[in-house]
Amino acid sequence: MAMYTNRIARCSKSNPVFTVLSRNIGHSSGARQWFRHPTVRYICLVSGGLLAFTAATYRNRNPKVFALQLRKDEIADKAIKLTARERRFIKFASVEFDGQIYMTPQDFLESVVEQEPRPRLKRKSLTHAEIQQLKDYTPPLKHGSSQLFRSLRDKGIISYTEYLFLLSVLTKPHSGFRIAFNMFDTDGNQRVDKDEFLVMEKIFSFAWKGKRGIESKEGEEPGEHDDYVDDEQGLQRKHKVDTTLQVHFFGKKGDKDLQYDGFYNFMKNLQTEVLELEFCEFSKGHERISEVDFAKILLRYTYLDTDEYDNYLDRLLDKEAKEKGVSFDDFRQFCQFLNNLDDFSIAMRMYTLADQPISKDEFSRAVKICTGSQLNTHLIDTVFAIFDEDGDGLLSYKEFIAIMKDRVHRGFKSNVKSEGWEAFKHCLKQEMKQNV
Repeated sequence: MAMYTNRIARCSKSNPVFTVLSRNIGHSSGARQWFRHPTVRYICLVSGGLLAFTAATYRNRNPKVFALQLRKDEIADKAIKLTARERRFIKFASVEFDGQIYMTPQDFLESVVEQEPRPRLKRKSLTHAEIQQLKDYTPPLKHGSSQLFRSLRDKGIISYTEYLFLLSVLTKPHSGFRIAFNMFDTDGNQRVDKDEFLVMEKIFSFAWKGKRGIESKEGEEPGEHDDYVDDEQGLQRKHKVDTTLQVHFFGKKGDKDLQYDGFYNFMKNLQTEVLELEFCEFSKGHERISEVDFAKILLRYTYLDTDEYDNYLDRLLDKEAKEKGVSFDDFRQFCQFLNNLDDFSIAMRMYTLADQPISKDEFSRAVKICTGSQLNTHLIDTVFAIFDEDGDGLLSYKEFIAIMKDRVHRGFKSNVKSEGWEAFKHCLKQEMKQNV
């Protein structure tokens, strides 16, 4: 019994849904004695028999209900499954208007730094008057800052398409800001107007229809509502509403143009705001975080099992003789380097092709080539302490790149089995195989 209890506990640690289960079962000798008590065994035996008898009786009386339920399950399996980003948006979106769901600025921040949304009974339904009032809370682009989303909190709305855009902003290196701007600037006049920005909505609506095999009705003339989609989840555009980003970029009347300088500052400020949230979570008001906390931030979006996760932290604790801490500037600089991870991979290709590990000097030089700036020596020492698997002072490159890509994309690019109960079952099966 103790062996199986331990397996359940290990799986539950990697799955918050089952944390309570593992805590209740426990690993104490008292808990094991409780399971061995003859009275408890007798109660479990009788209860199990009654449960089996009840289930069999119900199945015999209601065969049609079971068949109907099976049919529903088959239909659900054939339906197009939602993507990880779609599920996360639905999970955190706290408001809706006329059948379409939206995130607030606070919802967005929580979706990228928290595992679960704030508790709520249901989504708030906004009225047309409330939608208009939100415009008054939105500052113009020239007054933007790295506090924008935190200042707005729930006084704004973000559509699903804009959510995807904002996620892409978080992973862009500064050198990629110009490319992102040019993608919106369809006429090449170095300015983006509101219509050009809304092309993004039309592209995603078209892709959504194509994914589901929806075509325009024959004989239907094109109009201004061609890009509107009536989807069950409420993710796609259903009506013409000025969102917070649209008002911020193009003004309340929508007649202003977005130029590159303003676009650059917005993207830079958003990256800084999210990094400040993550840093402050661990700094608790101090100017520095510990090296262990820095490692926890790097590993928080990975799908390592408990033992692997602990091994990384143990390596760091074994090698860090004296704690110096990591400042926010050092943390931000390292995260900016991670947004240049593809360029770093190219710079390191000659070493990886030769299957050679990377030294600290080679790592530092490659970072400077990719980002134009030098990483703090202590920060490099900390990274090597985390990813130096055999203690030879060299970086385990493949391991480092794989884990850092999960960090950059905040877990979205990982091919994890699933979430919730399915993930728990998969983990438990792996534990059983290892002990056969």
